[in-house]
Amino acid sequence: MFEQSRRSLIVGGMGLASLCVARAGRASPAASPAADKPDEVLPLWPGTPPGGANVTLTELVRDNPDPKAKRNRRISNIGNPVLMVKRAANPNGAAVMAIPGGGYSVLNYDGAGTDHARWLNALGVTTFILVYRLPGEGWAGRANVPLQDAQRAMRLIRANAGRLGIDPTRIGILGSSAGGHVAGSLATRFDDRVYDPLDADDNRSARPNLAALLFPVVTMGENAHVPSRNALLGANSTAAERDAYSLERHVTPDTPPMFLCCAGDDRVVSPGNTLALYRAALDAGVKTELHVFQTGGHGFGVQLPQAVPTAHWPDLFARFARYNGLFV
Repeated sequence: MFEQSRRSLIVGGMGLASLCVARAGRASPAASPAADKPDEVLPLWPGTPPGGANVTLTELVRDNPDPKAKRNRRISNIGNPVLMVKRAANPNGAAVMAIPGGGYSVLNYDGAGTDHARWLNALGVTTFILVYRLPGEGWAGRANVPLQDAQRAMRLIRANAGRLGIDPTRIGILGSSAGGHVAGSLATRFDDRVYDPLDADDNRSARPNLAALLFPVVTMGENAHVPSRNALLGANSTAAERDAYSLERHVTPDTPPMFLCCAGDDRVVSPGNTLALYRAALDAGVKTELHVFQTGGHGFGVQLPQAVPTAHWPDLFARFARYNGLFV
């Protein structure tokens, strides 16, 4: 059990009772819609996470007002990162780790987490929502904190694959916005040693079998999303640090197949990010598919009217995943 007395959970608005279960190890009296509750919660670290010796956080979950009354919780102050497991009713052996964005300052848990899980579960895909630590909340080695959690999470998914009925060769990742940077970092730097191994699980591969990045933060240089860059690297990052955390500089022939998607009218994260990664993938000979929609802005999800161009990305992604052996 994690140190509940030191790192507890504040539930804002309707709350996120499932996260209480992860910390307390027992059912929470707070109610949560059944669709939002994970089937299982996997803590990532058996104790204090890397770089957290002097970190004390009280986790905060807030409901972001939505005019359509859609749940849109945002999580911050994450001291104990976890995987929220959502099983499919008719699983086919495939798995996807969904990585929410939020500019590295919050996690948009529903729009790029629970919504994606419901859609993927309907396809027979076991889904893991990664609740990862945010770099600017006191951690030592801040820039590596999200990748530490992503690497460890992928290794734990493989460690539990047999028990969960997952094919360890069919595990993909789906990252949105800054979560796309986390996913892209995992896809391109899965072998980088960013934390000291803890147990036998850390001997497992952290390489995903396929990566999907939606309107991703990619570069820390030209066309960078400055708020994400500052949250990850700090406001006074050097040119060398910016190069080191720009995804387009780390693509190799070992990078897994990538599905890239954005909208041409994205005014939050420049489409130049996605294009830079696509060019790097082509140069490295990585199997890659790119979709740039005429309109759609930033942050589009899976619950869109069919008349909207970006509404078709889930079908395009599913085709790509089937063609590359992730889905059946």
